[in-house]
Amino acid sequence: MSIFAIQSLVGGFLDEDLHNFNKKFDDWCVQFESYDDAMTIVQTLENRKSVVVVEITPLSYPKYFFSSLQGTIYLTRQVEGKIICALEPFMGASFKIAICDLKTKSVKLTQTSYKSISSVEAAFTNFSV
Repeated sequence: MSIFAIQSLVGGFLDEDLHNFNKKFDDWCVQFESYDDAMTIVQTLENRKSVVVVEITPLSYPKYFFSSLQGTIYLTRQVEGKIICALEPFMGASFKIAICDLKTKSVKLTQTSYKSISSVEAAFTNFSV
């Protein structure tokens, strides 16, 4: 389950107008089913040397695939068909671990809260589904 997008070397994803770049990858960004399709468009751009084709996956951009996932994501990994994320739900909040199911597209936050990034990292490293 992956899609491809065109990203500027300075950040941002190519918008559907093929001129502007969005800071975040969303539905307004140009998406391709294959790397070759994306490269075909890159070849037509004036600034083709300043862009690259990137693969968007649930592991690299979980917020795109799980719309109910909110907050700042610091860590992701895949365990048994699920994407596990360490996140801060909103600025200043305690950290949580989110379990994102690839089949059902559901997101569940664990009950445990972590006060610091180092404590959530330790829990994240040892987390199993």
